[in-house]
Amino acid sequence: MKHRKILIVDDDLAGRENLLELLQEEGYEVTAVADGNQAIEVFLAEPVDLLITDLQMPGMNGLELIKLIKKINPTCVPIVITGYGTINSAVEAMKLGAFDYITKPLRNDLVKLATARALTYLRLQEENSVLKEHIKEKYDFSNLIGHSECMRTIFDKITKVSASDSTVIIYGESGTGKELVAKAIHFNSDRKDRTLVAVNCGAIPEELLEAELFGHEKGAFTGAIRNRVGRFELAEGGSIFLDEVGDMSPTLQVKVLRVIQERQFERIGGVKTINADVRIITATNQNLEKAVAEKRFREDLFYRINVIPLHLPPLRERGIDIPILVNHFLAKYNHLKKKEVRKIVPEAMNILRQYSWPGNVRELQNLIEMLVVMKENDTIEVADLPAKMQAGMGQQRTDDESAPFADDNINFNKAVENFEKNLICRALEKSGGVKNKAARMLNLNRTTLVEKLKRLNMPTMADLPENRERKEG
Repeated sequence: MKHRKILIVDDDLAGRENLLELLQEEGYEVTAVADGNQAIEVFLAEPVDLLITDLQMPGMNGLELIKLIKKINPTCVPIVITGYGTINSAVEAMKLGAFDYITKPLRNDLVKLATARALTYLRLQEENSVLKEHIKEKYDFSNLIGHSECMRTIFDKITKVSASDSTVIIYGESGTGKELVAKAIHFNSDRKDRTLVAVNCGAIPEELLEAELFGHEKGAFTGAIRNRVGRFELAEGGSIFLDEVGDMSPTLQVKVLRVIQERQFERIGGVKTINADVRIITATNQNLEKAVAEKRFREDLFYRINVIPLHLPPLRERGIDIPILVNHFLAKYNHLKKKEVRKIVPEAMNILRQYSWPGNVRELQNLIEMLVVMKENDTIEVADLPAKMQAGMGQQRTDDESAPFADDNINFNKAVENFEKNLICRALEKSGGVKNKAARMLNLNRTTLVEKLKRLNMPTMADLPENRERKEG
């Protein structure tokens, strides 16, 4: 628990010392001074969490002190002490940011209560600030790990999409991170301070999904014993994420289409029209154009939600990202599981790069978590990998060196760039991300390697936040 510092400012010696002794007995770190000038000196010398100040003092009065303190440290919480004849001044102090006021003569129980309440308020403010930063960090683009060309294209599109309020649909196989992209779009948009409500349309039975989305009135159907607010209503002013929208029944598709077109809906069994100021983000692992052709998905709804399509690539097409993702998940699960699995032998990494990853990033994440939990030492060996991966050691990935010759349409410059990236990436893997060692392996000067990394836009494993503290040799 954070150690709280309290500053008492009162020109009355007896009152000041009584407060000092009372709060010290409560376990707080307390300083007491006689006037505003001394208080400013304390504030400039060290952080103060709570200010308890008299209003009527010679020289600088309590109101002037609060104004100055708020400029020096806006997070400091002031409490004012006032006599019966100065309630108006106390009210003025509250307008300036004072949390509370205590009238004289002071009662010990009221002083302790006001102090505890003020510090609780400060703690909640700090936790709220940390939570906001955590959310921002969690869904910032930097948390979407990937430096391949296809992922850089996705990041660029997310940046542009977030700045608009248009409807977005995210296409991608299961495990590619569609919900993470939806959250990144919301939390980097103008709606970031409002709610993002996620609904998995494929996980909720059809007969319940309508009530989940639109809510219902009491008595609307058997079991509706009370009014219920739906997800669209909960998302008012924010965003709603409809995952696996392709699994939605035709009947429900009609109702969702109306919400998109008219921005209005009614609860089940209700007659009141409810406005829906909601940004709609959808996702699917299906080919919706094929579903439209087969009459499984409404064509008019398809064109309504297909305004801005984002196509997430499967992990098998992001070979260059695999070592960076492995390193990221190793750092994550070492921290969560309190382990020290820091290395992976090059042969094991090569198997991971060649594997087809049908479960995509989610499958890789689950694998690394399992390896971290099961390992007794600090190095992942080939023998630690699942048998199905070891069995495919001889298979060649489509994005390895032979990939440019998969067809007759060869982009020479792109093929050379991909080969160069692959070569550098492997050297960095073997060197543990140390550029000096990687440069020696490649018979390059370190400065040449650094320039190539910049030109190819290739952050190394050591450039990831969790590895920046590692020193290069």
